[in-house]
Amino acid sequence: MLHHMIASGPRPVAPFSHAVETDGWVFVTGQMPTDPAAPDAPLPIGIVAQTTRVMDNLKVVLDGIGLGLEHVTMARIYLTQFERDYDGLNALWPSFFEAGKLPARTTIGVTALAVGALVEIDLIVRRP
Repeated sequence: MLHHMIASGPRPVAPFSHAVETDGWVFVTGQMPTDPAAPDAPLPIGIVAQTTRVMDNLKVVLDGIGLGLEHVTMARIYLTQFERDYDGLNALWPSFFEAGKLPARTTIGVTALAVGALVEIDLIVRRP
């Protein structure tokens, strides 16, 4: 098993590896909408801005291990304001992937997330 910590990646909000890899499968820890260059800065406002930042952070982690969003097989998305933000997330989500090649996905409403975030996303990725 390989435990990946990406030097340029987001500062962890808890004790974990950015990703763990085994047998070609990569499990990417849920990322928050924090700025890796300024981790204590205020979070972006709104679901679109926070989702975009989370996806940027996930891309940094994936890039750090030689992968990209095209390798994602499954995404799990956690929303603190499910009813308010689900449609906005759905409108934005396809823009991160090649047309017709969306990963499997589960979206879950939760009561709270670390750092007061509206969204957290983790990934399961397969190395080609």
